Amino acid sequence: MDLAEIWRVMRRRWYVLLPGLLLTAALIAGVYLLVPVEYRSQSTVTLLNSKKATVAFDGNPFLSTQASLTGMADGLARNLNSDDSRADLKAQGVTGEYEAKIADNAQGPFMWLSVTGTEPAAVLQSDQVFTAYAEKRLQEFQSQQSVTPEAMIRMATIVPPQKPEAQTKTRLQYLIMAGALGFVLSLVATFFVEARRRRPDKPGRHRPAPAENAESEAGEPGASDSRTARASAGASP
Repeated sequence: MDLAEIWRVMRRRWYVLLPGLLLTAALIAGVYLLVPVEYRSQSTVTLLNSKKATVAFDGNPFLSTQASLTGMADGLARNLNSDDSRADLKAQGVTGEYEAKIADNAQGPFMWLSVTGTEPAAVLQSDQVFTAYAEKRLQEFQSQQSVTPEAMIRMATIVPPQKPEAQTKTRLQYLIMAGALGFVLSLVATFFVEARRRRPDKPGRHRPAPAENAESEAGEPGASDSRTARASAGASP
């Protein structure tokens, strides 16, 4: 079946295709209304060496980097994503979904702290609380190990929580999926009706062939001659 034939079927069965397209439009509108736009705010922080470890660098912590800081950043991220931290953050008013992880392609102990939600103002506030909580947890880790303040690893905010940006990718994917599904089902229904209309007669319903009809009307071969002979015999005295 070529494109021209498909187009002819669609035109011929428009009364099936049109309602399907209208339902598809309604489905897309429903997805648009039911799936809210999500917003995301993100901050970037880094771990710094302790004051004691930076004495040799004139107190500049950015000149003193160690592999242990990256390991500490990974451990802190795992703790921030734990159930206990989620409960603490929820109690502090953090809403939506949040995530802590080492920054992509980071060449040091850099972390991304992000919050995603449907209310921009709440997302920004939650990311601010989340960033402050991350620094607090870092200090608690070290206090539990009786680390002196001069030897504690510190946290610095490189990029503060940013203005929430709309994340439309997920919503767009749902809209495309709804439109594609509705259109395909409309075409399936259209061609199903077309196939039903073209279906041959059911078994048991015999339709005489044209040759058989002609032969029935004309009679059996030689029947006309037999009738003529009998008529002649009857007319003889």
